[in-house]
Amino acid sequence: MAGRLRAPTGRYGGKSAEERKAERRSRFLDAALQLFGDTPGYRGTTVAALSEAAGLSTRQFYEEFRTLEDVLAALHLQVNAWAEQAVLAGAADVGDAPIDERAAAIFRAYAANVTADPRRVRITFVEIIGVSPRLEEQRLARRSRWVDLICAEARAAAARGEAAQRDYRLAAAAFIGSVNGLLHDWSAGWVDATLDQVVEELVRQLLAILRPVGWQET
Repeated sequence: MAGRLRAPTGRYGGKSAEERKAERRSRFLDAALQLFGDTPGYRGTTVAALSEAAGLSTRQFYEEFRTLEDVLAALHLQVNAWAEQAVLAGAADVGDAPIDERAAAIFRAYAANVTADPRRVRITFVEIIGVSPRLEEQRLARRSRWVDLICAEARAAAARGEAAQRDYRLAAAAFIGSVNGLLHDWSAGWVDATLDQVVEELVRQLLAILRPVGWQET
């Protein structure tokens, strides 16, 4: 179409168009973490307010996102990705340690990452709820990844003779619900315990699932 503006492709200020685009997107997500994860929350934020907080224009917002829901979706995935990276690093640090040590490392890494910033807790457990069918599907899909991780750890422990041989998917789904609920309540100040005590309780619960009454290590 004649006269249509084309996105710049050259370097400006020492940065390529792709680098500038990534920087703008990062600034919008940082601003969203503040506004969605604190005050006024996702439902109280406007495109204009988010753009102002990011130090960018609404025109630049629409160059990166279609709606505020798109921003929340991207932020939810980012917060979960940070937590997953922390968990994988924690698991790698203990290598082939027994399941009780691996579980402690995994939950300590997850809990420390998510609760280090209360805004991450709110994005993960509060703001994402009830927004739309699309985000509910994303939330459940991301939750399924955590269930898969628990199942993988359980299968590996069973193969080493450290846990019972069984299908753990149902138990893992129920357990992840407990993890999310406990960490949310702890972060909100509803649970009188240290974070270490929270982690210890989660480890005890998981080991009780893996090692039911009457089971003996082989």
